[in-house]
Amino acid sequence: MSDSTDLTNVTHLPVPDADHPAWSDSAYTIEARGEVAWAEIDLRPDCPLCQGAGRTRVEADGVITMGRCRCQRLPDRIQLFNRARLPARFADATFVSFAQEPSGQLKDLAPSGIMALGECSQWVEGFGPEIENRGIVLHGPVGRGKTHLMVALLRELIFGHGVEVRFIEFSRLLSMLKEGYSSGRSDAGILGELAQVPVLAIDELGKGRLTEWELAVIDEVICRRYNAMGCTISTTNYAPGDPTGFESANLSTAKGPSQNLVDRVGERVYSRLCQVVDFIEVAGKDHRKQG
Repeated sequence: MSDSTDLTNVTHLPVPDADHPAWSDSAYTIEARGEVAWAEIDLRPDCPLCQGAGRTRVEADGVITMGRCRCQRLPDRIQLFNRARLPARFADATFVSFAQEPSGQLKDLAPSGIMALGECSQWVEGFGPEIENRGIVLHGPVGRGKTHLMVALLRELIFGHGVEVRFIEFSRLLSMLKEGYSSGRSDAGILGELAQVPVLAIDELGKGRLTEWELAVIDEVICRRYNAMGCTISTTNYAPGDPTGFESANLSTAKGPSQNLVDRVGERVYSRLCQVVDFIEVAGKDHRKQG
């Protein structure tokens, strides 16, 4: 990362006029840049409080406080967004775009999709940076919008709450670890970061060949976050429930009986997830086959 500023729990001083354009929280654009979604701040006028210095002082009830200027809130949250490494395909993913077409027409969502949207929105509203927050596992068949919902949720956490998040697709995590091994690097740096970030989003939990090494990676990531009381959000094609004992089925063709999530991640990991997350179903039509 080019900027290593610590933006965890940053407090921005209040301002007397929240409508000044220098303090706008919506003056930014998001676009696809390579594999990730990237945010850029729009041109804004100089801040009348700090004149661009980024720090100012505010007097309230006779007490003078020096700190980070309110005009820095949006730039700080843009940094958090760009560090999150959200996927480029979902650069435009919001709660609104999950439910509506660009024209404004409502999408033909299944009842579970509408309920999932409402639950995710309520979860973001109730998120507390200073408390232990329960996580979410969005589960359902392929193509139902689980990743869209998760990225929209993460975007709200970043821009609405200033929360540091990290997105990782599980197969990509395995590739990164293998690349590190090939270069003689330990996995401690990557796994350490995933253990410590306030909110970790794992896309495609349970995906893979279920080798002993892959299961060990899942176990370490989930159990370290469990012990650290970190908030974990995931998507998965596998439903919660008891072990089935079924062999792995082809999810793209729906041939063969389907396994549950516990079959994919192991009982130890699944038990910990059940304690710290809520499972939300996202069903309905395959959006990728529509239109």
